Amino acid sequence: MWYHSPADMQEYVANFGISEQVFTYVIMPLLIFLARIGDVSINTLRIVFVMSGKKYIAPLMGFFEALIWLLAIGQIFQNINNPLSYIAYSGGFAMGIWVGMTIEEKLALGRVLVRVITPEPMPELVEYMKEKNYRFTIVGAEGRYGRVQLLFTVLKREKLKDFIARVKTVNPKAFYTIESVKRISEDDFAITEDRPNFATRLFGKIRK
Repeated sequence: MWYHSPADMQEYVANFGISEQVFTYVIMPLLIFLARIGDVSINTLRIVFVMSGKKYIAPLMGFFEALIWLLAIGQIFQNINNPLSYIAYSGGFAMGIWVGMTIEEKLALGRVLVRVITPEPMPELVEYMKEKNYRFTIVGAEGRYGRVQLLFTVLKREKLKDFIARVKTVNPKAFYTIESVKRISEDDFAITEDRPNFATRLFGKIRK
């Protein structure tokens, strides 16, 4: 059912014994708060999808993001004299950022470039990467205090935590950097490989 104004909705909720004051100062701000959480969370995930090159998912999420935002801002204008609407709008924005980042962290989408720099070779780490079938490159380089070993590898983000844990186990003082990767040379293979994993993780989180 679509309501053209707050008065229409007030009339509807009044049938459930909800007073106008409760509707104005509790229900409406709560709806605005939840709507803002929804659209900001979607926005956060959409940016991740854009950076990952998923050009079919990102526009779809952008559609729902804009739709939810319009509904929320419309209620703000219709309740322009209610200060709780502004608080709910701002609070929903802040909470939406946290929710979106949390979801993105749990899904662990995309790939990252990891650089590991150590003064000495790390044969244990090399063997571990071979066992896991990771692709990597090791080159010699010159550091501030002399020669160093520089290791490059690209990993799925879901595997990053275990990899860094192994690096620290092999060499607790190893220096490493991590960067997001938008595309790799085997892009068609990479995207195809990611799709079932993404769907599995997403629906797995929903079931929980």
